[in-house]
Amino acid sequence: MKAMIFAAGMGTRLLPLTLTKPKVLVEVAGKTLLQRSIELLVLHGINEIVVNVHHFSHLVEEYLAVNNNFGVAIHISNESELLLDTGGGLKKASHFFIGNEPFVVINSDVVSNINLATMLEYHNKTRAIATLAVRKRESNRNFLFNPNLELCGWQNVKEKKEILVQIGGQLSPMAFSGIQIASPQLFSYFPQEPVFSLVQLYLEAAKQEKIMGYPHDGDYWFDAGSIEKLQTVEQFLQNDNSC
Repeated sequence: MKAMIFAAGMGTRLLPLTLTKPKVLVEVAGKTLLQRSIELLVLHGINEIVVNVHHFSHLVEEYLAVNNNFGVAIHISNESELLLDTGGGLKKASHFFIGNEPFVVINSDVVSNINLATMLEYHNKTRAIATLAVRKRESNRNFLFNPNLELCGWQNVKEKKEILVQIGGQLSPMAFSGIQIASPQLFSYFPQEPVFSLVQLYLEAAKQEKIMGYPHDGDYWFDAGSIEKLQTVEQFLQNDNSC
């Protein structure tokens, strides 16, 4: 199985740590965020990974080389000339996933013990074109799911904005965890422009395809994308012997 790690972010919320290195090389509890992402994927049998890079891209490549790619095949998708956002980043690397096999995509600033094998079983069982890991947590931006956990829309609570792409009756808001499993059929919904978000892609595809939510509230999950949140993750991991 293959996977992609989104590692091209500028890391502005992690300043001043990211003045001299990319966000993915920031350490939490003795390991970089990139190492933690790779180890989560390898734990669930993934042996080929593509990593997109932009900010201090050469440092990411050097780090992987020094660590022998952590024992797996790692490919670089270089976005040094233009940062493509999440959807555009997947589009640029999509040739890596040609075929029929589903693949995993994760944000590098997410720290979780989610069971990707169980999530893959769910993805295959539901025959979805994409499966999004979601949680019941406070968030200004949420995906909206019907009672069958099929994606029907999106909301921005702060801006009081809502986009509905399916009529699904009573809809439940759930926050996206930055972890997903997708099938290559999703690529047929790529827009023409090079820069776009995965949210945009999923909402477009959901007009015709089944995109499922995968609740994983029983797992631990953290966003390590800011200094304050990084400190919270650090404290948790230091007190958890399994980490």
